[in-house]
Amino acid sequence: MGTSQSRDGRFQHSESETESEDSGTEESESSTGTSHASSTNSFHSASGGGGGGSTSGATSKLKDADVLTKMGTLSLQTTTPQPMQRVKLYHHVGGNTPKAHWVVAEKQIGWEFLREEEEDEEEKRGFKSWLLVVGGRFKARVDDTLPIQFFDDQLRVDLVWKGVWAMKFMNSTDYKSFVTEYQNHRFENIHFLEPTEENKLKVFGKDFMLWAKGDGEEESIWQDAEDEFERKQKEKELRETYQEAAKSGVQSLTMGAMDNSFLVSNTGIDVLSNMSEGVHSKGVTIRLQNSGGNPSSYHTPKKGMLMQAEKTMMLLSPVKQQGPHASGVSQLDLGTGKTVAEWKFAKDGTPITMLDVTNDAKGSQLESSSTFMGLDDNRLVRWDMRDKHGVVQDLSSPVLNWSEGHQFAKGTNFQCFATTGDGSVVVGSRDGKVRLYGITSMRQAKTAFPGLGAPITHVDVTYDGKWIVATTDTYMILISTVFKDKDGKFKTGFGGRGGSHIAAPRILKLKPVDVHEVGQGQKFHGGQFSWITEAGQLERNLVVTVGKYTAIWNFRRVKQSDHECYKHEKGLKSCYCYKLVNRDESIVESRFMHDAFTGLSSPEAPLVVATPTKYSSLIVNQ
Repeated sequence: MGTSQSRDGRFQHSESETESEDSGTEESESSTGTSHASSTNSFHSASGGGGGGSTSGATSKLKDADVLTKMGTLSLQTTTPQPMQRVKLYHHVGGNTPKAHWVVAEKQIGWEFLREEEEDEEEKRGFKSWLLVVGGRFKARVDDTLPIQFFDDQLRVDLVWKGVWAMKFMNSTDYKSFVTEYQNHRFENIHFLEPTEENKLKVFGKDFMLWAKGDGEEESIWQDAEDEFERKQKEKELRETYQEAAKSGVQSLTMGAMDNSFLVSNTGIDVLSNMSEGVHSKGVTIRLQNSGGNPSSYHTPKKGMLMQAEKTMMLLSPVKQQGPHASGVSQLDLGTGKTVAEWKFAKDGTPITMLDVTNDAKGSQLESSSTFMGLDDNRLVRWDMRDKHGVVQDLSSPVLNWSEGHQFAKGTNFQCFATTGDGSVVVGSRDGKVRLYGITSMRQAKTAFPGLGAPITHVDVTYDGKWIVATTDTYMILISTVFKDKDGKFKTGFGGRGGSHIAAPRILKLKPVDVHEVGQGQKFHGGQFSWITEAGQLERNLVVTVGKYTAIWNFRRVKQSDHECYKHEKGLKSCYCYKLVNRDESIVESRFMHDAFTGLSSPEAPLVVATPTKYSSLIVNQ
């Protein structure tokens, strides 16, 4: 039903490649495609294609001499050229098919890091970026737009550049040299600073130097009491239960924890019925219009937020159809289908805008609350629909009351936020920082995690506040907020300053083969945990959308400190174990239903995937 396993399981450590090289023979493509498992667990050689035949030393030298001609305008130093280091280069063919396998592209090919001046962006002009050059095959900027995966135990690096490639190093010294150089050049390209310890201290701060390097304390925090149980579980497949057409262009998905969920679209809001096997259309569409009854003046909402026991939906619409900021929210009565008020954002009588809104806490949409949270580039605020004396306002011209919050000096670059079960707030920024605000004050963050080099586009947090997932364009960062205080008691970063005592994060990425399948340049968006609203329960999964695909990680497996993905990694550890769900068009949003809809047919709540023209539900088979 449109699901597929991620494919790193087919790249288990194998001696097949070594045996093939030692024998001095090379297998043809037909001989490597006989079995899906065997053809992809290791590298296989193939005749032709630039690396099939034996390569003489003279031919190899000629190839190296042609590198500059093939690569074009490289900015080289005028010093005596150093010989390029060499690797064996493989190319992945067959895509996501049973015949997919690796073939030898070059038995030996030179590689090096070179610098070239930036010309595209004004602020980078004059800066010489580091590029990875592999013979005449490719030249790529060293940053997070280059999908890359390291295999320390195999002395191998996989990457994507107009195809999927693998560099196999001759010895551990060359491999380690490559990894170190790559990390240093990535730092310099992203931060425009030389990769000195002094500059790294400027970027990450003293308390988070080890955290950013992947050497944070208390690795035991990554263990979970249920890890042993989880290891014994067999991987389960997803099964599609429903797929239905949407009535118009879907813009967002608003999940309810009670009877209904909603598709916010260009012309209205489609009402969906929540069931244990997914969502199903009720055949009801709420047509959008302003409180005066004029549908033509209504902009397509950017977001819908349920409130007041899910009887009300607050709709956030941009000031301009192309812009992200809104001057207010519209209050929709879901019982009558009518807009009952159009609230304006203001501070001290001056109109202001908001970038996003969210509920006070994870479960507050189920309560009769009159308050909600708002975020702008440099504002974090709690809005109240009552006036400053706690009196319900006249809905003919209401102005939201700035109940509490803070307007920060410019430069915070807030972009997204989320709340915990007790109302603590996590905020993600365009500079990559993740700030944690406790329930007592929104003026100063209790903990501020430094950026790892990419803007944060979306954040979510577990109900208990112990875990955060921050989404960037090319990966997600899973952050543990737990640390031990000086008395040996566990706290979270929302309630205290853990600093250097917080464990290093995990990076959740797609493997290069899958990046190529999804489409290089497609961005991650909307990373979420599965949804609970009660203490004592645990989130089971993480989900993120990228292009036409949804990727799902088992949260408990990611937390295992001895998980297979981490065994041969040094520094920041990445997890590549996930399921992929593909659709036939770009996905708008993927969300797990509330945990209350875990039923007899599935041990987990259904996953709902919405595209512009349809929506579907998937459950885990028993």
